[in-house]
Amino acid sequence: MNGTTNFILTRMAEEGAEFEDSLREAQRLGYAEPDPTNDVEGFDAAFKLAILGSIAFESRVPVDSVYREGITGIGARDMEYAGQLGYTIKLLAIGAEVDGALEMRVHPTLLPKSHPLAAVTGPFNAIFVRGSSVGEVMFYGQGAGTMPTGSAVAGDIIDVARNVRSGSTGRVACTCFEDKPVKPMAEVTTRHYLRTQVADRPGVLAASATVCGEEGVSLASVLQMGASGESAEIVWLTHPAEEGKMRRSLERIEKLDGVSEISSWIRAEAEG
Repeated sequence: MNGTTNFILTRMAEEGAEFEDSLREAQRLGYAEPDPTNDVEGFDAAFKLAILGSIAFESRVPVDSVYREGITGIGARDMEYAGQLGYTIKLLAIGAEVDGALEMRVHPTLLPKSHPLAAVTGPFNAIFVRGSSVGEVMFYGQGAGTMPTGSAVAGDIIDVARNVRSGSTGRVACTCFEDKPVKPMAEVTTRHYLRTQVADRPGVLAASATVCGEEGVSLASVLQMGASGESAEIVWLTHPAEEGKMRRSLERIEKLDGVSEISSWIRAEAEG
């Protein structure tokens, strides 16, 4: 739901560019503001998700209840490794109702290349809806740039003028008549991508895998990249696991002898 971040991530994926270079190009083309914080840190998407979630789930969603994480920590290597695993990386705003509770979260996400949203590139936005009766529906269009932004603002002004003239308070009424709880992120279940810097010696990989197993996190894929005899980069992809279990795993892995750095941790959506 943010054309600026989608442009940046698309350039990183297609050209192997780093975040800062891609941001400067977005600013040069008018897709990003001189101060891009609102976009790249996920604030814009979080505000939009709070509004859309309130309408979709008929329960008011305060913006401070939306989990928010930006894209500034995404690197070119993450894009490369995600591609090798069959994914691309997008900043997603995800809203779902699960067993009477809401999941409301904005964060970078590994998205399978087969997913319709994976094909949304450049300064374009898309909203993908899965309904119990309607099935899957997607709304798509340009979301950043001078003319698309100007068109949206002009449309809002026209709507306000029409409402004033007709005495209407709006054509999308507030339907927030329920009070559904927002699930804590620790209870949200996703897959997880992890990139670590470790000593290139026997036992380090096994120790990390053991920690994950003890915390209830099952590993789906493990890639060893760039081993030099002294250090290596290990890329992990897990099966679906609760965030709380993953966080406990990370805290323990970080303290293991032979693990020098957890370079990236990105949530991933499963196929389907």
